[in-house]
Amino acid sequence: MPPTPRLEVGDAAPAFSLPDADGNVVSLSDYKGRKVIVYFYPAASTPGCTKQACDFRDNLAELNGAGLDVVGISPDKPEKLAKFRGKEELTFPLLSDPERAVLTAWGAFGEKTMYGKTVQGVIRSTFVVDEDGKIAVAQYNVRATGHVAKLRRDLSI
Repeated sequence: MPPTPRLEVGDAAPAFSLPDADGNVVSLSDYKGRKVIVYFYPAASTPGCTKQACDFRDNLAELNGAGLDVVGISPDKPEKLAKFRGKEELTFPLLSDPERAVLTAWGAFGEKTMYGKTVQGVIRSTFVVDEDGKIAVAQYNVRATGHVAKLRRDLSI
């Protein structure tokens, strides 16, 4: 299988409209004129994804204060996202992409190495989209632990 194309700084962020944990459609265009962190994670309620989501939750006030919204996207169904949001008290949108079309468009689904084997799956990735809908930061294969702190350092927040 060919490698998944990756987004780079300056690229136009691929548009999306996906259901959130409550079934309401959220679109990237809803954030036009604002900066938004769009992060992709493999599965709600798994240890790494829980750590990463809670890290965003715990830093949300500072990120919002710096003019950044946060949106998480995974292949999970809205019902699973609602349970995850409630259990972890997450206060930012979690979007459902079970067909993995948005994940693929953003280069966040494809071949990855897991436990020494090459598999198809979600590539943990984080992007910052600027006010004009362009990619300002593109990070692939990020670590769940310490990632938000690194992102804050990179963005001087």
